[in-house]
Amino acid sequence: MSFEKLGLRAELLKALAQKGYARPTPIQAQAIPAILGGKDVLGGAQTGTGKTAAFALPILQQFSEMRAQGKGPRALVLAPTRELAAQVCDSFQTYGKRLNLRSHVVFGGVGINPQIKTLSQGIDVLIATPGRLLDLSGRRAVDFRNLECLVLDEADRMLDMGFIHDIRKILKLIPAKRQNLLFSATYSPDIKRLSEDILKRPEMIEVARRNTAAETVAQSAYQVQKNQKRILLSQLAQDGNWEQALVFTRTKHGANRLATQLASDGIDSAAIHGNKSQAARERALSAFKNRSVRILVATDIAARGLDIQDLPFVINYELPNVPEDYVHRIGRTGRAGKDGQAISLVSQEENKLLCRIEKLLGRKIDFVGDEKPFKANATHQPKTSRSGSKPKNRSTSKGSQSRQSGNRDGSEGGEERNAKPRKWNRGESNRQPGSRHRRRRPALSKNGGSEGGPKPPNRFRKFLSKRAQASAR
Repeated sequence: MSFEKLGLRAELLKALAQKGYARPTPIQAQAIPAILGGKDVLGGAQTGTGKTAAFALPILQQFSEMRAQGKGPRALVLAPTRELAAQVCDSFQTYGKRLNLRSHVVFGGVGINPQIKTLSQGIDVLIATPGRLLDLSGRRAVDFRNLECLVLDEADRMLDMGFIHDIRKILKLIPAKRQNLLFSATYSPDIKRLSEDILKRPEMIEVARRNTAAETVAQSAYQVQKNQKRILLSQLAQDGNWEQALVFTRTKHGANRLATQLASDGIDSAAIHGNKSQAARERALSAFKNRSVRILVATDIAARGLDIQDLPFVINYELPNVPEDYVHRIGRTGRAGKDGQAISLVSQEENKLLCRIEKLLGRKIDFVGDEKPFKANATHQPKTSRSGSKPKNRSTSKGSQSRQSGNRDGSEGGEERNAKPRKWNRGESNRQPGSRHRRRRPALSKNGGSEGGPKPPNRFRKFLSKRAQASAR
């Protein structure tokens, strides 16, 4: 089947031809006729199979045949991340560049005033993240009276990120009579409940087995100790002469640290995550796409919306806690029918996570080699500082011998930690030598003195005698 048989306009066919798309993917071949027919759609397909075009093309087709009634958006597309929202907007603008239609994207992390100004001028398609859309609605900058179509893209990710409450708030702001489209790469019970609340007699489109990766992605794993992962990653990148690799970590701090360590190994790297400003994220992504940066280290925020042409490698430096995130991570490679590789570095602590991922996929992920933990060679030792200097040997630092023998005062050959402490001598300071903590005072007897020990200093005698008299009464 060709795009011409789907009944698309000539302007859209020219845009598709320029992108090099000759035939529709299975999700596009089924979703486009259903959307053009005005039906609600629940679409599930693997990442990289053209879900964006599956709803963008029919929406542009419908709007090009009808004139807008006002300045408010006629279609609203909700996306979970800034990168995905920007990617969807770019697709609408690319496919509809020969049509007199306006598409705009709004998300947080940038100034809101330019977005308000653009919305006041009128748009046809609005792509937004839920939080910024609610901010704009609170300022009365968005008019939903002419809204005809609502799209939830990567709906499962929006639920994972806790946007369900924002989505329900947005549903109360838009007209009840509208066309609803819900697309997701994974299908969970939460997605099923959400679809039941939003969709009305939807067309169910599922072109592949649920929660699976594309067949063009070759998956493998290395069994490696946790503290050896970075060494193995550097060795693979250098020995394989990788030009582009997207590396996923669990935390933002871990992404920054790994990017810095890889740079110290002579591998051009950058990090992208939610704590980075939008300008910094765009610079890092642009440098990665033009291959001035070889490795882009990212958190799961980059698992959606990053469409990097012919990306050869995706590396799971740390396995995700949610098995479905694994599917989205490796979906960044092997897109549009191209081949890709997904490599996971699995420590012993992560074997349970790997089992959960294999259960979701319904297949085993083969280990490379004999499944023995990777051990670094002498030629692949990590640098411990940015300057490349060796770390100081703490065993030779000042006072280390005393710490090893259990002494607090730094003396050699002193008592052990569990030895009986010496008695408190009269006239001695109550602060223990070499310590900022006060020595615990011995128990007091009824006559104001200490049991089995010398009398307290003079400054305490008056107080303790009064205390003993009071207790005797």
